[in-house]
Amino acid sequence: MINIGEWIKKWSLLQPHKHALVFEDRPFTYQEVNQRTHQLCHLLLESGITKGDRVAVLLHNCHQYLEIFFALSKIGAILVPLNWRLASPELEFILRDSGSRCLIFEPEFESVVASIRSDLTLSNGNYLVVGRPCPDWATDYDKALQENSFDEPSLQDPVGDEDPHIIMYTSGTTGVPKGAVLSHRKTFFNVLNADIVYNLTSKDIMMVSRPMFHSGGLLVEAMPVLYKGGTLILKKRFRPLEILETVERHRVTILELAATVYQFILQQCDLDRHDLSSVRCYFTGGERISVTMLREYDKKGIVISQIFGQTEASTIAFLSPENASRKIGSVGLPVFHGEVKIVDKAGKEVGPGEVGEIIVKGPTLMNGYWNRPDLTAETIHNGWLYTGDLAKQDEEGYFYIVDRERDMYISGGENVYPAEIEKALFSHTKVFDVGVVGVPDEKWGEVGKAYLVIKQGETMTEGDVLKFLQGKLGKYKIPKYVEFIEELPKTASGKIQKFMLKEWHMNRVRGVKDPRGQVT
Repeated sequence: MINIGEWIKKWSLLQPHKHALVFEDRPFTYQEVNQRTHQLCHLLLESGITKGDRVAVLLHNCHQYLEIFFALSKIGAILVPLNWRLASPELEFILRDSGSRCLIFEPEFESVVASIRSDLTLSNGNYLVVGRPCPDWATDYDKALQENSFDEPSLQDPVGDEDPHIIMYTSGTTGVPKGAVLSHRKTFFNVLNADIVYNLTSKDIMMVSRPMFHSGGLLVEAMPVLYKGGTLILKKRFRPLEILETVERHRVTILELAATVYQFILQQCDLDRHDLSSVRCYFTGGERISVTMLREYDKKGIVISQIFGQTEASTIAFLSPENASRKIGSVGLPVFHGEVKIVDKAGKEVGPGEVGEIIVKGPTLMNGYWNRPDLTAETIHNGWLYTGDLAKQDEEGYFYIVDRERDMYISGGENVYPAEIEKALFSHTKVFDVGVVGVPDEKWGEVGKAYLVIKQGETMTEGDVLKFLQGKLGKYKIPKYVEFIEELPKTASGKIQKFMLKEWHMNRVRGVKDPRGQVT
């Protein structure tokens, strides 16, 4: 059976003294990680955690996160990664919805956990704290670990293949939390797809820049490298300059960053002052990518390839480094393991240049949504997962994302894709970030509203924006409203929460206090 937890054990036999990871400059060998994983397996089993039980994790990136991931996979328990950016009620919802029997957290989040503890059904022994101080109602993770054996745990039931090992909650852009159930099989094939594109070897070194509560950090960055016996560089969080310094110091070979982080590096750092010669490929994904930014990097000799995917279907398309300059703006070709099509409303595959919805089939699909057969049935039809992402292909089969299906609005009978407007606005030198939504209008049904974040030190007016768009877009696509804000509301993966932008507009219309605390 395919069991993700076996990877560390096998590499500990093949290369026990090789560095599996470096956390805050402290290296851990494959043998050490394997031993600590076994110790955690015994600790969890002795506390009553068995196959199918859910264990929630509220941690920043750390070496313990990976120990937990592999230990749970090995014994058949299910990891529930928690986004530490969420508020207490949101965390409580996920803990209750998943039925988590254990919560592992760090002292930084003690007050948050304490505020919801009385509403949970966990016993005191099932609160584990990574780090100190440890409250008297919880167990010290590292201290408890030391009391357990390095030996391989014995299990009664086989674990792997279709068995779930992660429930990853995603609010997406709708604000409705739902848990995507990910199996061992799904993670394995996702890693195989990444291996093909990254062209990995055991000599590769990757920095995990994204939080591991997100599939980008855990399954796109960390797991492919550990599967291949390479080395990960971990830190609680990386700032733009620290990223470049880390690349230099550890000779990082693959760099995968959020688009906004690449943008911050351009703004805050002098790339010419850093030796990035060890990096053989650069990747980004998970959010809208500015073609202008990609071109700026291209001029500096740094070619960034796009990755496209979603939690429910893993990676769907990769743009190879060899074609990243030639196909700038594309998310590439479908992954090797999986089927990907673009279809119209009737489910018929569309031709080159036509817009349709991306659907996916194959071993990288989720099992479904946790306890939500209704949502699962809405998303997966006849084995095909409907992503809700609109795209088109060129004559060579390369995919170009157009927009989210639910983001499209109809103005005066014409379909308007906000991403097209956002792309035009991103080409303005003063614009740092932008989100466009459709809002109600008595005359046209819906019209556009653009929320803009301007670069530091720059100024802009609504008239400047509208004048800039004239001649670049059809008149019906030019937003009727423009609002300047300091920051766009986003999910952990960098996707704009457009339902909030619409709420903000309606609050302005009603003259009530909006979620930002402003009265309009």
